[in-house]
Amino acid sequence: MFYTSIMASIHGLSAASLIKIARASFNKIASLEWFDLSVLNKFFNDGCFNLSGDEIKDVELAILLLASADKVDSRQFEHARKFLNLCDFLSSNAGSSIQRVVHYFSKALREKMDGETGATTSKAGESRGGELSHPDETMVSLNPALITCSLKLPFVQVTQFAGLQAIIENVASAKKVHFIDLAIRSGAQCTALMQALATRDQCSIELLKVTAVGTTSQTKMKETGKRLARFAEALNIPFLFNTVMVTDLKDISEDMFELNDDEAVVVSSRFLLRHTLTQSDCLESIIRVVKNLNPCIVVITEFEADHTSPIFMERFSEALSFYTTYFDCLEDCFDRCDQTRTILEAAYLGLEIRNTVAAEDEDRIFRDMKIEAWRTCLTNLGLVEVELSSSSLYQANLVATQFAPGNTCTCCRNGKSLVVNWKGTPILSLSTWKLFEQSKPRRNCNVKRKSLGDPAL
Repeated sequence: MFYTSIMASIHGLSAASLIKIARASFNKIASLEWFDLSVLNKFFNDGCFNLSGDEIKDVELAILLLASADKVDSRQFEHARKFLNLCDFLSSNAGSSIQRVVHYFSKALREKMDGETGATTSKAGESRGGELSHPDETMVSLNPALITCSLKLPFVQVTQFAGLQAIIENVASAKKVHFIDLAIRSGAQCTALMQALATRDQCSIELLKVTAVGTTSQTKMKETGKRLARFAEALNIPFLFNTVMVTDLKDISEDMFELNDDEAVVVSSRFLLRHTLTQSDCLESIIRVVKNLNPCIVVITEFEADHTSPIFMERFSEALSFYTTYFDCLEDCFDRCDQTRTILEAAYLGLEIRNTVAAEDEDRIFRDMKIEAWRTCLTNLGLVEVELSSSSLYQANLVATQFAPGNTCTCCRNGKSLVVNWKGTPILSLSTWKLFEQSKPRRNCNVKRKSLGDPAL
């Protein structure tokens, strides 16, 4: 069914392509003082777009959303409400990718408009310190849904296995490995690491230590640790699990980690750094601690998007393109009525859209940047980007073709890093880093490259 769904989707236009058509069309009719569905229907009757009936409906809906955002931005709130009423009537959280995207963006625009008019006292970022302050708050609590998504979403699998290959290469001669996960969530990356270590031909693993960092949800993190311990026992891998709990991410320090000189330290950060940019010195504090841990490799995965602009329409446009692509992938990988998809969209992606679109300044806690911007930040903070090996790139392309036939999911280099695209739109970046100078070289961090083999492990 999954293969059939993917193949069916690539014969039509992607959701991102429909959004591009909607933007171009909106620019042509935006000068009109007012337009409605009858105007849009007449506009598309000329047939120059060569769209199917459903695609025309999706484009018309996207145009209404763009018109809503434009009216909110220009503070023409009465017109904005009329457009949003049409959006709400025509969109659905159980429909096509465009319909679902419009459903959540419409809600976010209403919240922004209500906040600016004083219609509500709630703010899109008022949960700061609550469910949105750290990935643990929403992600750990969604373990079943996250596990399913990590197994089904091709771009997640691509970065996971490519990053895992980089880790294995850097701990090839290590008998003791200390894996520090700055955002462990479901622990899927840890189970993949265990499988790779268990199948090493040489240098059997004597101990795998996992340390998870979090700000709350210690009980959930310990449940993850227990599940990982059972998995390690099944693979006959000696295993320890620790947690480092802090009130705020910038409060972590190297003395909170139980380090031994005979272990190879690996640091993994998946979708965490995006949460650090709104807090003064938070990123600097985390990187300083990471450097003091003296890891042999740092693996970083982030969303390949730019949601940092203080200009509302620029941020809205970037967010619409990115989340449309994300929802499009979910459309291809899950049935529309799948509960896992519904949970992820409503409890996670919907909250992100709400915060990105409706919140301003310090209330906006999701600030994605593209790899070029992260490269500048991390280099300035003293890390050195390491080129992903040919084996890592092989893993990335192998997983991409196995999980998404055709050119649906593609990988390309960006400098020394990897960018994963979904139907031509960048969605994730993977980069690996080391220190300028190893303060105390670890004898068990010698690189010895070996392919992981079949990603279905």
